Amino acid sequence: MTIMENQRSTPTGKPAVVDLSTWQAARDELLVREKAHTHEGDAIAAARRRMPMVEIDGGTEVVGPGGPVPFIELFEGRDELIAYKHMWHDGAPIQGQCEGCTVSAWHLRDAVYLNARGVAFAILTEGPWDEVLPYLAFMGYTQPWYSVRGLDWPIGGPMGHFTCYLRDGDRVFLTYDITGRGTEAASGSFALLDMTPYGRGEAWQDNPDGWPEGQRPCWYWRQDASGEPTWDTSRPAPQWTRPGATPVTELGRHEHHH
Repeated sequence: MTIMENQRSTPTGKPAVVDLSTWQAARDELLVREKAHTHEGDAIAAARRRMPMVEIDGGTEVVGPGGPVPFIELFEGRDELIAYKHMWHDGAPIQGQCEGCTVSAWHLRDAVYLNARGVAFAILTEGPWDEVLPYLAFMGYTQPWYSVRGLDWPIGGPMGHFTCYLRDGDRVFLTYDITGRGTEAASGSFALLDMTPYGRGEAWQDNPDGWPEGQRPCWYWRQDASGEPTWDTSRPAPQWTRPGATPVTELGRHEHHH
């Protein structure tokens, strides 16, 4: 086959076109790897359930809509608690908050299936409550949020984490924590995009030659009115399309403090 013929049979930027039986063979081959990946994930989860735990002070006060409350109240009487720890940039406008944490929190607007398994859910943030409250109102979040400003790990501490806790009566324990790519478990859109030919559209992807050029992570969160990924004139495009979202009068980056 000549180079020209190959280019015609495999259009630039698109998967090769084949008959159904050839496609099925490729699908069956990949399925072997996918099943191995699933089984390894199950084995890792089994090992996770066998990890030890660390007792922490359940009386430590966090700040919620009703003021300070002891951390143990976040369990809402349940035995388990999963918390997402949301980064906060002091004094930043709404669109200036953390892109990655916003993506996670946006995917976590409903925890009924966690609650059905006896697992409480809360979002913890290092932001001061007087800044957090209007942010929650604008975004339309109804999940429990609490400020853990000034508190040490494992109740406060580094943000951008999922942290799991277990309650045994009036005692509270740290059982698990994950960050980085591990937080993708919250965002089902990532797994669905990974099923598509073009994936997430991010620059780190291993793409075939000729695929659309990727952009930086979270480009879908910061876009200007033309759809270009920017910071200075950006807004959280996916979220702000919802009914009732009001425009902001201020765009741009503020000084961020942790």
